[in-house]
Amino acid sequence: MEISEIVRTVPDGCEIDVLVSPRSNRSGPEGVDEWRKMLIVRVKAPPLDGRANKEVESCISDITKVRCTIVRGHTSRQKTVFIPLSVADAVKLLENP
Repeated sequence: MEISEIVRTVPDGCEIDVLVSPRSNRSGPEGVDEWRKMLIVRVKAPPLDGRANKEVESCISDITKVRCTIVRGHTSRQKTVFIPLSVADAVKLLENP
């Protein structure tokens, strides 16, 4: 499954569903979960006090070079991240981190 299949257009940008794996030994995107149709993101931070959420936002922001925010799933491993870019630009950047 391609990243282009899991990024969708919303007003002012696009959204991507993310499956977070906290307390990992490294941070960054790990690929696509084909069953859930989500981008897998590993983070070193534990899921305490919003630390994992901040690291997810930081990780995706570093890849896309724009400020990304979690819009749904703040207390879940399954999150939705808003990226203020077109789908084509976001896919291009996420496919080549």
